[in-house]
Amino acid sequence: MAYEVKVEKITKSKLDTIDFNNVQFGRVFSDHMLMADYYDGQWNDIKIMPYQKIPMAPATAALHYGQEIFEGIKAFRHDNGEAYIFRPRENWIRMKHSAHRMCMPEVPEDLFIEGIKQLVALDKAWIPALEGSSMYIRPFMIAMDEVVGIKPSDTYKFMIITSPVNAYYAEPIKVRVEEHYSRAARGGTGFVKNAGNYGLSLYPAMIAQKKGYKQLLWTDSAEHKYFEESGTMNIFFVIGDTIVTPPTDGTILEGVTRDSVIVLLRDKGYIVEERDISVDEVLEAYREGNLREAFGTGTAAVIAQITAIGYQDDDLNLPDIAQASISSYLMKALDEIRRGHAPDKHNWMVKV
Repeated sequence: MAYEVKVEKITKSKLDTIDFNNVQFGRVFSDHMLMADYYDGQWNDIKIMPYQKIPMAPATAALHYGQEIFEGIKAFRHDNGEAYIFRPRENWIRMKHSAHRMCMPEVPEDLFIEGIKQLVALDKAWIPALEGSSMYIRPFMIAMDEVVGIKPSDTYKFMIITSPVNAYYAEPIKVRVEEHYSRAARGGTGFVKNAGNYGLSLYPAMIAQKKGYKQLLWTDSAEHKYFEESGTMNIFFVIGDTIVTPPTDGTILEGVTRDSVIVLLRDKGYIVEERDISVDEVLEAYREGNLREAFGTGTAAVIAQITAIGYQDDDLNLPDIAQASISSYLMKALDEIRRGHAPDKHNWMVKV
């Protein structure tokens, strides 16, 4: 690693206080975190330290103008006790694109990748060995200038925290088509993993949740005619013998799990189309009995099987999950690769 990383270890681990069988997603954090500061045009003061609160001025730019980006990655424990991280370089590439769009400095690849590896190695015991569990890794960057004025910050803080997690969705979910509110527009930040994209989704998602749905299916902002993505996931539809997912053309996040799923499906011989797919097309496929499955993909959710799609005043009830052969295959295939139970033909797993 080109950067010197100072390491301050915690005096007493919290590990023995954790019940890994009952960990709420994103509520429990490992012993250590990484922090680096950007000033004078470069990254400085890189250190791994005990997980703790950080001081922040009331005028900190990120609090006022939304200059914040983040990523989500997972690490897994293999049967031999070794730790592996799933496709971290793809997350670094996406964070680089996010930084460019949000007028923020790039985190160098070796700082990002090696920083994650060092942090995970130090807290490897926090990776749950339970089926369906993993360590969630959250790299993020925030603007740190102490100023109330709309301009790009000159100083930033890059941090990485980790968290033991169980499944994000414990069971298949219901989703609802959103036709009023919008997540992203052409020329906006839909492809960026920044805080604002998620903050604006909270209210319409809450409305859907009060009606019994776990997530929204966002449609395009211009006409609300074409599907884009779900709240925490990219979306896939199985229509007949073809699997269709919207293209990542500027308003949709380029999901790492999405890309992995497409590779696995094509390896298996399935027809996968990355193209615009309209609400009307899905409704027609449902009426004709050709809508076989729908599922979401994401780092947190992995593969989220969908039991029903709410549209206006009706629910499109999908075939029983027991018949969802494609999403079930993907769940198993991804899990086996990540845990070292199947060959890693695409070199996705990075050993710590």
